Amino acid sequence: MNINGYTRTCGLLGNPVEHTLSPLIHNTLAEKCGDNLVYTAFHVPQGEIGNAVKGAWAINLLGLNVTVPYKSDVIPYLSEIDSLAKQIGAVNTLVRTETGFKGYNTDMPGLYRAMCADGVNIEGEKVLILGAGGVARAVAMLLAEKKAAEVILLNRTVARAQEIAEEVNVFAGKTLARVMALSDYRTLPEGESYLAIQATSVGMFPKTEDAVIAEEDFYRRVHTGYDLIFNPPCTKFMQLVQKQGGRAFNGSKMLLYQGIIAYELWTGKAIDEELAQQVYGKMLEAM
Repeated sequence: MNINGYTRTCGLLGNPVEHTLSPLIHNTLAEKCGDNLVYTAFHVPQGEIGNAVKGAWAINLLGLNVTVPYKSDVIPYLSEIDSLAKQIGAVNTLVRTETGFKGYNTDMPGLYRAMCADGVNIEGEKVLILGAGGVARAVAMLLAEKKAAEVILLNRTVARAQEIAEEVNVFAGKTLARVMALSDYRTLPEGESYLAIQATSVGMFPKTEDAVIAEEDFYRRVHTGYDLIFNPPCTKFMQLVQKQGGRAFNGSKMLLYQGIIAYELWTGKAIDEELAQQVYGKMLEAM
């Protein structure tokens, strides 16, 4: 593209950011859509997220993504926050407005679009979530919104998971979520089959042989496994699901669609599925 005085800039705020695929996603979209826009990554030192947001506003950046560890830390520096992002308690997309940046969460809509694209249903499903961090909380809220039948959080620290379950139940207006220690999975009812979502960093490169639960009998209870990690493309969790005959997916399409939704917010354009698949092909080549 021809970069000139009219070129708008977007970027990613995080630490680290060097491994990101986001520039590939957004610069491909800009090229295919004919938009005069470039996207790059900004490594923000610890304690500097407020200054980064203020600086981005001052130099007229069009929009930003935010990644770890700043998805919650960025919130006080925004002029406004979308209701879904407020509910989740995390922001990953900033959109320029007349008064400042407005915060959105495109991770969970991105996960939902990814699951739909992969033919994974939520409504009426009994779902296991591995983990109880910020990502697990967001996933649990998504499951409540999309009418899962039951949500069970499995975590080493039960108290932490219990806080999430209570929040989800208040949001759902009923007892939807409950908590189990990881070691208690064998108490799950015999004959039940679950959608399992792996919402921790366990198994991520370079520790690719790790899994939150390594025992194979757990995976006989799983008809579909969704790992939010995308590197490696086939995690230990996914391998264990597949070994027991289940379907398994990674987080690469979640990454794709959260980026696409952010791009749509910045530009006002709708990205069709044909273009989404072109970008996904480039992602797979890069990975």
